[in-house]
Amino acid sequence: MTRIPEHDRNIIEQAIYLPMVATILNRDLTVIKQSPFKLPQPYIDLVEEALKIVQRELAEVRQYLRKENIKVSELKRDDAFTMYSFLYHGYEEHHNYFNPRLRNRVEELLAFYLYKRLLQETPT
Repeated sequence: MTRIPEHDRNIIEQAIYLPMVATILNRDLTVIKQSPFKLPQPYIDLVEEALKIVQRELAEVRQYLRKENIKVSELKRDDAFTMYSFLYHGYEEHHNYFNPRLRNRVEELLAFYLYKRLLQETPT
């Protein structure tokens, strides 16, 4: 049973996922710049804009965690699970995340930041 409210737990999970998304976008940007695209700039612009948004949201998440004195750290990782430690208002909790679940959630977030957020902004 967790002592962490759902709102704070969601922000803590963002602190786990968003750095992974930023890492992937940075790698993809490097690959795009090195690839023999005929017109690479639109792809570069798309990834850079998504990266800016991810970095801005990650900064907000980190600021919230710092303000609320919440700490998140990875304890250990194996083939199936990654264990994280959450220090929340004096309590320490350990949570295991199934690695395929982490990968799937990061993939969902990549899709959101690359194009689904644009679909939401477009008036219908």
